[in-house]
Amino acid sequence: MAEITSSPSLRRAKFAVITVVALLLVGVIIVFVNRSFQARALETSTAIHAVQYVTTTQPTSGGDGLPITLPGTLQGVIESTVYARSSGYLVRWTKDIGAPVKKGELLAEITAPEVDQQLYQAQAAEAQSASSEALAKSTAERWKSLREKDAVTQQDLDERSSAYKQAQADLTAAQANVSRLRSLQGFNKVTAPFDGVLTRRSVDVGDLINAGNGGAGQALFSVAQVDPLRLYVYVPQVYANQVKVGETVDVGLVENATVKYQGSIARTARAIDPVTRTLQVEIRVPNPDGALLSGAYVQATLPIKGDQAATVVPTNVLLFRPEGPRIAVVDAQGHVHLAPVTLGTDFGKAVEILSGVDVNSRIVVNPADSLADGDVVALLPATAPPAPPQGKG
Repeated sequence: MAEITSSPSLRRAKFAVITVVALLLVGVIIVFVNRSFQARALETSTAIHAVQYVTTTQPTSGGDGLPITLPGTLQGVIESTVYARSSGYLVRWTKDIGAPVKKGELLAEITAPEVDQQLYQAQAAEAQSASSEALAKSTAERWKSLREKDAVTQQDLDERSSAYKQAQADLTAAQANVSRLRSLQGFNKVTAPFDGVLTRRSVDVGDLINAGNGGAGQALFSVAQVDPLRLYVYVPQVYANQVKVGETVDVGLVENATVKYQGSIARTARAIDPVTRTLQVEIRVPNPDGALLSGAYVQATLPIKGDQAATVVPTNVLLFRPEGPRIAVVDAQGHVHLAPVTLGTDFGKAVEILSGVDVNSRIVVNPADSLADGDVVALLPATAPPAPPQGKG
């Protein structure tokens, strides 16, 4: 009986064990299958991400040459810092920054009590000298008539004539002193030296003003004539002989490069600076509507051409490494070679390459800093190289 009752229990236990083992085996198989799929997916993803995709372009020849673009700062055609000629306290000012002014227009007024008192004293001295001169004159005339009657000696007449001439000299000196002080008193009114715009006011009512240009703190105003403006640029010696007075120049603001203003070359220094090896060039830029501001940083494109046979690349292909500038060149098999290059003239958005690449090279645009020699890359559709500019025929 005991053998009969234990047999079903044993069978159930064996079945339960087999079921558990089977489930464990199934779980192990599922885990291995999932890991296999994940490993393959990771391998595929790694292979995909390991590929470096790059955009390439080709250098261009200079064609008829690239115009030279040089930086500069706009200045008023006439600029002046106005100082006081008379010392005193500022009573009032009539013009503030940005105000247009006319030549001779009042800018400020200074009170100078010392000068006023000196003028009163000088006028009194002039009256005294005039009285002495009148007395010396009448005395000299009287002694002259007495000499004609032989009533006095020639020595006495000479003394009276000399006294008269001395009195005349004293009166002239007194009159000159009065004239000087009146002129100095006239400097109490500070006026504009020419038509223009007030660009700076450095004083206020009550300030003590010292005469002369004793420093920046003594300056009262700055005035600039802003139509036209002038611009100085420095042309490298290699292009200096191409600069012609009267030629048109395109001037553009850095913050708004799409808008161009027309200027012209007014004059050159006609000499190369031995320190910088450049030629100073003055450009006049008309500014009738005041769109350009004095002191603005601009770029001027001069109608002179670089080397026509030069190889030119965009500046965004350059890699700057400790050993020197490099350009990433891609061969037919997709391998990268970091070619050392020699840079020439910088044209702003493009740069001249003297050696290292030619017009048939395929170069990487915006190369990553991690790009290394021998890397394999995949090419995206190539960008069209910029067309070389055409010069004048």
